[in-house]
Amino acid sequence: MIEVHSPTDSLSVRQEKMQEYLANGLQLGWLIDPDQRRVYVYRATIPVEVRENPETLSGASVLPAFVLDLREVWGSHD
Repeated sequence: MIEVHSPTDSLSVRQEKMQEYLANGLQLGWLIDPDQRRVYVYRATIPVEVRENPETLSGASVLPAFVLDLREVWGSHD
């Protein structure tokens, strides 16, 4: 699942929703905050990881061949 935080959203509400998704079986979720160039990585078995300004995100073992390129997302928020 990919969620993008917008200025009109509450980050804490989005984070709560991601926790709900995990409780309902989500294996991998990314909450992207384009303004802060930050990604919150949610996985079923480990605590939330915060990544600062990553260029890409890997689907890891959940989506092994998937890579999300964030350079255009970050470039649009310079």
